[in-house]
Amino acid sequence: MGDPQKRAMEKYRSRLGARGLARFEVLGRDSDRALIRALAKRLAEDTPEAERLRAVVAGSISGGPPARGGIAAALLASPLAGSGLDLGRSREPGREVDLG
Repeated sequence: MGDPQKRAMEKYRSRLGARGLARFEVLGRDSDRALIRALAKRLAEDTPEAERLRAVVAGSISGGPPARGGIAAALLASPLAGSGLDLGRSREPGREVDLG
């Protein structure tokens, strides 16, 4: 690789690093190439969708059961937590039905 080409590659990788990205190589099946590229592209974005995807992939790879209390933690982190909403249901007897 020539000197100008080498400098261009170093600058490119430096710009990637400044954005928090890194270039790396992976091995996989040729049939998964498009899937892996699409996944990498989506994970490189700084969006809530990328975070959700990252969590789903990490959870499926770890193979372990989800941590206990995850639903309770999510509900407590909700914007409606502590708002004083009354979510109770009234218990009314059902209506009479003539089946004969």
